[in-house]
Amino acid sequence: MKTPALLIAILTLAASTTFAATSEENWKSHCAKCHGADGKGQTTIGKKLKLADYTTAEAQAAFTDAEAVEVITNGIIENGKPKKNPFKEKLSAEEILDLVKHVRAYGPAK
Repeated sequence: MKTPALLIAILTLAASTTFAATSEENWKSHCAKCHGADGKGQTTIGKKLKLADYTTAEAQAAFTDAEAVEVITNGIIENGKPKKNPFKEKLSAEEILDLVKHVRAYGPAK
């Protein structure tokens, strides 16, 4: 009977397949606490750290996509202390690129 073998193959594939979270889900889980749900950085932590308002053209022009990938991947250390935690262990390269696109979407329409 072929059905059990096919079912086992499908279940094995499904168990070994991981699904990337959407950029919105990752933003909510990893970024919004500091940067705000709207990307304006007006949270308690965001104000304390003086985070940029990603909805402005000035903030969007202040970094390249490659720089954003670097910061999301490896974090930021200032004066020997972590200012922003790295996400290389929590997010895939694809999810990191999607987060950069997510941040760019906060910017003013062109």
